[in-house]
Amino acid sequence: MLAACSSMIGHHLFAQNTGEDTQVNEYRPGNGIRLESRSGHSIRLSGFLQPSLTTTLQKGDTLSETTHRFRMRRIRLRMEGQATDPRFGYRFQADLSGTGEELDGNSTYLLDAVVYWEPTRNLKFQFGQRAPFTDNRELWMNSYSLQLVERSRLTSAFANIREFGFFSEATIRLPGKVYLKPYLTITNGDGPNVWGHDKGGYKWGGRLDVLPFGLFTAMGQFNQMDVIRERTPKLVFGTVYSYNSGISDRRGRESGTIIYLDANGRETLPDYARVGVDFLFKLKGFSLLGEWMKSGATVPNTITQRVRTDGSIAQDFLVDGVNNTDAYVRGRMMLGSAINLQAGYVFKKGISIDARFNRLTSDRHSFMNNGTFYNRPHYYTLGISRLAGRHYGARWQADITRVKNNGGINNNQGIAIQAQEWVFRTMVTYTF
Repeated sequence: MLAACSSMIGHHLFAQNTGEDTQVNEYRPGNGIRLESRSGHSIRLSGFLQPSLTTTLQKGDTLSETTHRFRMRRIRLRMEGQATDPRFGYRFQADLSGTGEELDGNSTYLLDAVVYWEPTRNLKFQFGQRAPFTDNRELWMNSYSLQLVERSRLTSAFANIREFGFFSEATIRLPGKVYLKPYLTITNGDGPNVWGHDKGGYKWGGRLDVLPFGLFTAMGQFNQMDVIRERTPKLVFGTVYSYNSGISDRRGRESGTIIYLDANGRETLPDYARVGVDFLFKLKGFSLLGEWMKSGATVPNTITQRVRTDGSIAQDFLVDGVNNTDAYVRGRMMLGSAINLQAGYVFKKGISIDARFNRLTSDRHSFMNNGTFYNRPHYYTLGISRLAGRHYGARWQADITRVKNNGGINNNQGIAIQAQEWVFRTMVTYTF
């Protein structure tokens, strides 16, 4: 209904040429609604919704348990525009599903709220809240363009998803078709913007991408599937590093969930660092994504107390029955490494076949050893998608994942199981 009304309004404005200052461009599913004024100001309204079903089967010699979860995975609304001076612009995005990656139980959540300035075509500065450049490559690809229903376990383990701060990016063209794209970020280090007391210090980081065969078509490096079907090989290879001075959670995604104190009762928090490499290749419907990321921590030797979830203070740091502050602190953080490899092919008729392999390797003391949420080192996924068009207007997806059980995992009730896990997911995406 919205698309039809917008299209009719646009046609009426263009056909009548009544001199109105604002025009609505012709609507096409997946491209959003674009309004432009004669003075140069433009606004684009877009979004998508994704109802999904997840079925988990845990099957072993003495256990067979199946659970189902139906939910509205995402309801995204986005508004972006340019001022009369095209060097200035903004972007706003919200998720109304209440089940997004970034929140627990909130019905409305602000994802993006940034303003930007482009002094030149090859230099851009942004301030506000957005997906950081220092996450793995998969994280800052559009959610409606994912090859498989869910993002990889590497993203789940290490990504910060949204951060608040300063972001800069540049494009440098070298002889031939080679491009360099450096990125720099300075953020609060606590994930989304913190309206109360901001814990710890700042997070800073950078990324350097190299594109040896030229730029992707239609911003294709930010979409996983090659629906455009690149006519010539396109490759981007990147390295990324970030350092978070004082985190108060497992990976720097939230603020104030894990607090430590020194002998004088002052907050004393561990530092957290990540390094990674990744690449994306596309050609004639084929795409290949590879990622590796590793994290590490520095634990202050001045930590003597910890704050429990109820606000009380404790002075014990027991690990295997022995007081070990360093091991205890590390055991509550996401420490280790992960690999994500995935490939897919989009046929000309809009059918995509995809596969993914994930491997997680945890440090000796790490929350990645938690049996309920992690401690599953290998994931094997196969998927299929059916696209209605070349612009992600509508799509159906399904995939199945085998989770290898090497022992030491629990079900959702915390009960140890020896069963193998199978996860089936299906999702429909409608982009407007």
